[in-house]
Amino acid sequence: MKDNSFLAIYARHPGVQEILAALYQLVPKIYVRGLIGSARSIVVATVFNERKSDSFLCILNDEETAGYFYHDCCQIVGEERVLFFPSGYKRATHQRKPDPAQEILRTETLNRLHKSVVPYLIVTYPEALAEKVVSKDNLELNTLSIHKGERIDSLFVEEILDSYGFERVDYVYEPGQYAVRGSIVDVFSFSNEYPYRIDFFGDEVESIRHFDVESQLSRDKLMSISIISSQSKRNDTSFFSYLKKNTRLIFQHERWLHDYIAGLWDKDPAGDEEASQSLEEFRQTLVSPQEMKKFTGQFLQWHLLTPPGARNVVYSFAIELQTSFRKNFDLVASTFKQKMAEGYTIYILSDNEKQIARIRSIFEDRGDRIRFTPILNTLHEGFIDHNLRVCLFTDHQLFDRYHKYTLRSEKARSGKVALSLKEIKGFHVGDYIVHMDHGVGQFGGLIRMEVNGKMQEAVKLIYLNDDLIFSSIHSLHKLSKYRGHDSQPPKLHKLGSQAWENLKENTKRKVKDIAKELITLYAKRREEKGFAFSADTYLQQELEASFIYEDTPDQLKATNEVKADMESPQPMDRLVCGDVGFGKTEVAIRAAFKAAIDGKQTAVLVPTTLLAYQHYNTFRERLADFPVKVDYLSRARSQQQAKHLLEQLQEGKIDILIGTHRVVSPDVKFKDLGLLIIDEEQKFGVSHKEKLKQMKTSVDTLTLSATPIPRTLQFSLMGARDLSNINTPPPNRYPIQTEIHTFNGDIIREAIEEELSRSGQVFLVNNHVADLKSLENFVRSEIPDARIVIGHGQMEPAQLERIITDFINYKYDVLIATSIVENGIDIPNANTIIINNAQNFGLSDLHQLRGRVGRSNRKAFCYLLAPPLNTLSPEARRRLQAIENFSELGSGIHVAIQDLDIRGAGDMLGAEQS
Repeated sequence: MKDNSFLAIYARHPGVQEILAALYQLVPKIYVRGLIGSARSIVVATVFNERKSDSFLCILNDEETAGYFYHDCCQIVGEERVLFFPSGYKRATHQRKPDPAQEILRTETLNRLHKSVVPYLIVTYPEALAEKVVSKDNLELNTLSIHKGERIDSLFVEEILDSYGFERVDYVYEPGQYAVRGSIVDVFSFSNEYPYRIDFFGDEVESIRHFDVESQLSRDKLMSISIISSQSKRNDTSFFSYLKKNTRLIFQHERWLHDYIAGLWDKDPAGDEEASQSLEEFRQTLVSPQEMKKFTGQFLQWHLLTPPGARNVVYSFAIELQTSFRKNFDLVASTFKQKMAEGYTIYILSDNEKQIARIRSIFEDRGDRIRFTPILNTLHEGFIDHNLRVCLFTDHQLFDRYHKYTLRSEKARSGKVALSLKEIKGFHVGDYIVHMDHGVGQFGGLIRMEVNGKMQEAVKLIYLNDDLIFSSIHSLHKLSKYRGHDSQPPKLHKLGSQAWENLKENTKRKVKDIAKELITLYAKRREEKGFAFSADTYLQQELEASFIYEDTPDQLKATNEVKADMESPQPMDRLVCGDVGFGKTEVAIRAAFKAAIDGKQTAVLVPTTLLAYQHYNTFRERLADFPVKVDYLSRARSQQQAKHLLEQLQEGKIDILIGTHRVVSPDVKFKDLGLLIIDEEQKFGVSHKEKLKQMKTSVDTLTLSATPIPRTLQFSLMGARDLSNINTPPPNRYPIQTEIHTFNGDIIREAIEEELSRSGQVFLVNNHVADLKSLENFVRSEIPDARIVIGHGQMEPAQLERIITDFINYKYDVLIATSIVENGIDIPNANTIIINNAQNFGLSDLHQLRGRVGRSNRKAFCYLLAPPLNTLSPEARRRLQAIENFSELGSGIHVAIQDLDIRGAGDMLGAEQS
């Protein structure tokens, strides 16, 4: 059906008609009953669409509820007519920090309400409404409008941007910045998720475009733009001052709004004079409870939640939320058949056309005669409307999949910048850089110079005898950072000599030797005949459809590549490379299930006992509804358990065995091994890898890694191993907010209390076992109510396994542990990690540890505790700053791949020179 299907269905609803009649009669307060879940969104959006002339301000109870409501409304009436007004801050210890992405949404909403007469459906929540906004006059004073074709001096534009507080940079990558390159001015306004590129021809604006931060490539053309500066320091009025008189306020719970504002206003200053002063300053940024009541009383109201004894109840809806089917298609089929017999029309909602096809296929394979109408748009919660006699069921609830709302302007979050630019910004004068054409030189800074009458930026490189090269910023792809195997500085190359060319030739010759050896090895492997697995069955489709998250394009591509390899008669040898939490394990589960369907066994090899148990739980839960036996083998199993398990394995009663290096022991015999999955291969020793080579000769092999060793990754990049890259994060996964602090009791207490206040859990990592007990005592003294447990690798495996299980089952709030939690521990409820003495960890370790949080729909926080940065070595300081700067998902894997890309060549050449 078309995108406006929801409107077509609900425009005739008797409840919608009653509400519209009450609105036309200007009833001051309208109450409705029975609206729950996404039925609220449909009814509100349909009334908004029918009303035409009125704006609606919908105030939901909290940010998450508002986010889902906004997403639903966008699906129903289109994104252009719906605005989201969030809080302008993100949570941080001790202070509120402005969030660029949120500020863009706020400013865009204010600007559109101020400039446009079009009615909007605005979605917000109490925390956002509590914060004051810039007045209309100040907004006007700090807005620069530019139109294509108008005559305006580019120098005048620069002066205006400077007066607005914009920062001049070489390349624009976050709001509040601008850059000038000849006749082009790039500027990142606080009113749009993409920055603008303005091209001048003399004093005339020749073209205006959006452009992408990462690629710096232009996007769509624009006729006019509004450049608005940050408003966070000019806020002096209420958001309500921007609303037109014909705006309707729609409350989920009006009392909740006023209670929340009062709670913020009356924060306890703890009897401290400094705290009282801080509270008073904080109040200056808020709308007072009295003002809020006055503002809300000025508008006609509509209440979705009816308080007891309320008058003017217009309509009582008969809504029932969608049953939690939990992938039980017997229950799905029986429910659908029952509703069809009762005369209900069944709609299935999905964003994915293939998912609809999967559902049809499952019904057909089962022999169920189910009639349903697909809608290629989804909502957050499905429901049954007994008034209309319709069932709107969502595919993600049928399969018990996770569904997350989307917001605009995520592009604006700091940290998501092109790697080369970010690395250049992080260079210091004197750092060593490899230029592809000239060899190793020293970084002399970014300079501006005149080229053909125009000013341009260039990278200054210093070579032997103080010879200089100025490399255009358009040739950054030829530069890479020098990385040698020791701390000794490299020799600078002399310009014009053959030394660099000779070094490149020697390196190429050695690469060819390695390649020849590998080609011989893999040619032999190609000659081996493996098992050709059969094509997907409906069981495989049902498993993939039941994944709780929506597949990312890269994840889907990796899955298809793995399955194609398995269906080939040649043995598979594929590396799936993806960042922490990007879904590599799901690819492995699908491959193992495909092997089990054809009667083949799978061995899953992992580096630690803890990860073996974690994977065992993950595989078992995912495959619980399918006829597959999963077990695990590690030193945590008793001798008797191991003996019984090995007997079952040899008899073929175990389909998937997960274990540590114990799996490659001589006494472990499979009846019919068809697939070997190796997780984090870089963690295994040489002897274990030799045993793996013997296992891999005629068995399909799948290797998973977030931080592959250079040799493994280089083999894949050269084509000696097949490579699947998962670069895209799961949809709507929040970036992990990373902060560097010195060890401070207030910071630790506040971080833990904030997480516990939202019923979450915390990792506290310290890599010295001897210090764990003192850390536990410290946390207990700061937060007496917290349930704390210690875990480390020197414990008995069974004890450690029990501790992790109890933590997963929420018997503890804080896990104080060594870096054993680094590898694969997946606890979605733990979304704060505190890493003590972070300067002692390597970059890969820090990246893996931070990846333990942020694996669900919640905002995650990582606190790196270290001595002051100016006391650390340059290498330690850069590691910490790199982790803090790479706050966007995906950066780690991009770094690994781009560092080892043939075009960079810096690592290989640096190693050769060392």
